[in-house]
Amino acid sequence: MMSGHEIIYLDNNATTPLDPAVVEEMLPFLTKYYGNPSSGYAFAATARKAVDVARERLAALVGCAPSEIVFTSGGTESNNTVIHSALQFEPHGKFATGRIRRGEHVAASAVEHSAVLRPCQDLEKHGCRVTFLGVDRHGNVDLAELEAAIRPETALVSMMWANNETGVLFPVPKIAEICRRKGVLFHTDAVQAVGKIPIRLRETAINFLSLSAHKFHGPKGVGALYVNGRTRLSSMIAGGGQENGRRGGTENVAGIVGLGKAAELALKYLTEGKGSVRSVRDRFEKAILESVSGASVNGAGALRISNTSSLSFEGIESSNALLLLDRHGICCSAGSACRTGSHEASHVLRAMNPNADGARRSLRFSFGRFNTEAEIDRAIEIVPKVVEKLRATAVPRAIAAVT
Repeated sequence: MMSGHEIIYLDNNATTPLDPAVVEEMLPFLTKYYGNPSSGYAFAATARKAVDVARERLAALVGCAPSEIVFTSGGTESNNTVIHSALQFEPHGKFATGRIRRGEHVAASAVEHSAVLRPCQDLEKHGCRVTFLGVDRHGNVDLAELEAAIRPETALVSMMWANNETGVLFPVPKIAEICRRKGVLFHTDAVQAVGKIPIRLRETAINFLSLSAHKFHGPKGVGALYVNGRTRLSSMIAGGGQENGRRGGTENVAGIVGLGKAAELALKYLTEGKGSVRSVRDRFEKAILESVSGASVNGAGALRISNTSSLSFEGIESSNALLLLDRHGICCSAGSACRTGSHEASHVLRAMNPNADGARRSLRFSFGRFNTEAEIDRAIEIVPKVVEKLRATAVPRAIAAVT
């Protein structure tokens, strides 16, 4: 229940509102131009051309050739495709005949999104060895440790570019270079980074990059996979040979058009220096730290993406805080949106500080370009009151438990 409050949406890492310009661009392909881009007649050529334009726009945003872009249903599919392809792994639970190209070992960080962790855990069940590299208390990965983890039989290293819970940035171009030197394929889940930081893939040694449209004001259910022109990809979805044989299935034309437009807008904002919401995030963070005792920033000692603030509050349970904030119309999260409803503490925050209870008392606020100064003012006013109320109700309970 929201008690009649206006929604203040501070959960942009979960999803972002569609840019009106994106909706406008998509509409004709939901109504007038419904042709199948693979059909041979002139009517379908409009859809085919629109897919080509979207590919060019996305390639411009991430700095690669249009031919290196494969459209998918989103980040999860892109991540799974890379992991299965690198190991030539069949979804039926057996390794492909002819053995695996390089070996039976994968390395990833312990703080990856579940869309990387889960397929890696599935590989372990089928006899593949996986190294999950830990992070320090700020969320940083040790590059020397990573280098030491790469073995002759390593098939793939997967490291996210920006953490979805804390915003901590990994030095992805450096990691890619280490992998290139070692002759190992490198993949980055860049779902939280694309559209927020400048990316020039042609200047890096990255083999694969995953992205999702709905994280930068595009539609849900559409994303892409960058595949370096010199890197082979085994298709996980066999079908009619779409996407140059790399991903079967009739293209989601309207979604792809929306992704292309969102990419064009993101590049425009980045180029003009308007893409960052750092000033909004920093103002919010500073105000909360000043007005709430026992508040701290998860990942404060690391480089972070400019829109994310993961805050830990002493003396509260994040699940209770979310309920109270929701009543005031404030949308934020306790961690990944994919884990909402789970009573398990954040694996990301536990990896950063295994012995503390910060994972259960943290809230993630993530900002976007549609947030207004008035909304931030309201959030700065409400959050301390909610924390104060929760602490006040926790004290009598604690006293009652002792007596």
